[in-house]
Amino acid sequence: MSADAVQHALAKHVAAACKTCPSLLKKHVTPHVLRHTAAMELFQAGVDRSLIAIWLGHESLDTTQIYLDANLQLKEAILNRVNPVQSKPGRYRPDDKLLAYLKAL
Repeated sequence: MSADAVQHALAKHVAAACKTCPSLLKKHVTPHVLRHTAAMELFQAGVDRSLIAIWLGHESLDTTQIYLDANLQLKEAILNRVNPVQSKPGRYRPDDKLLAYLKAL
């Protein structure tokens, strides 16, 4: 299937889905978005990033890591686990060591 055919089929299905889910009208749904979403779902399901890289056809794990870095929910969950229980009210500001660790995920 050509890239144009995939884009056309996706646009057709998004238009049909908008009838029951109007919030999709505000979304930018593309084949790349679906590809990214699939990669994130695989990662969250525990699939090794090297396997995700192979599935996506990436030559380098660094390329796949760009996809995985975008997962803010995962990073937020990690931050919630390291936030001290008896901390003062206010915005939590992680130190450089923690930020480096999260960036490396």
